[in-house]
Amino acid sequence: MRTVTGVFGWTDTLLSVEIGALLAGFAYAGASDLRTREVPDLLWQALGAVGLLTGAFLVAPGGLLPVVLWLLVAALTLQHMFSWDLALGAGREGYADLLELIFYVITVAVVAAAALRDGIGASGVPYAVLACLATVLFARGLFEAGVLYGGGDAKALMTAGVLLPTFATPVLYHPAALAPVVGILPYSVDLLMDAAILSIGIPIVIAIRNVARGEFHDLRGFTGYLISVDELPHRFVWIRDPTYGSAREAEDEIETSEEDRQHRIRIAEELRAKGVARVWVTPQIPFVVLMALGALMALLAGNLALDLASLL
Repeated sequence: MRTVTGVFGWTDTLLSVEIGALLAGFAYAGASDLRTREVPDLLWQALGAVGLLTGAFLVAPGGLLPVVLWLLVAALTLQHMFSWDLALGAGREGYADLLELIFYVITVAVVAAAALRDGIGASGVPYAVLACLATVLFARGLFEAGVLYGGGDAKALMTAGVLLPTFATPVLYHPAALAPVVGILPYSVDLLMDAAILSIGIPIVIAIRNVARGEFHDLRGFTGYLISVDELPHRFVWIRDPTYGSAREAEDEIETSEEDRQHRIRIAEELRAKGVARVWVTPQIPFVVLMALGALMALLAGNLALDLASLL
């Protein structure tokens, strides 16, 4: 948990507000992702605003510097939730990228300079500021590397970082030997690692489905399954076999769930014309659902990977 004392003794209340907003917001986001494979930016904007305000109050006892640093880092986080680049006009994406890069550089430089001058702590650079900044850089790096496939996944991770930068005391399980490690890990890292561990169960579920239907033949039985071509427009899946011309290339251009549905409708029509009745697909995993579960697990048991390692 945060070590600073909230103004007027409101630390526990503000922390409860953050946790409540996080769990409620991620539950809604998970339901939306499961239903439509999209999460409205308005949700991330609202949750981010809650994190910005509560975070400012929590670091305020340290003075003006911690508040300014928090607002700067929180603003860097929240700008990802708004389509401000559209205001620059069409064809000016390069300017938006440059402006964002400048914002990143200025924020990192200011926080680093403050840490060198005033140190890290309640009256210098609060650890919450460092954890939130690390989360933004971590999420952006994973998104650019293609590890977080959708922008919504990265926004979810950043939102968790500004709402709850750290949470070093899990409710149910807290190995004493891991306290020094868990204490410095941003909450977002615990959340993401827990979500990754929970995702291990997906291939097992897919394999069980294929075995039950007598359609498990090789290793791909862990990653996909057969469905009727007529089902394609109604299922959130990627087409994998039979090989369909530009299907994979077209997937990279899809940005909305409606574009994805239209893409599947076109493929279904062409496959029917070729006499194909069934097609091998892989499910589009609603990762925000796993992140919502990971958010809960991180609060209850911290970092599951480290917890398991501590038992060995």
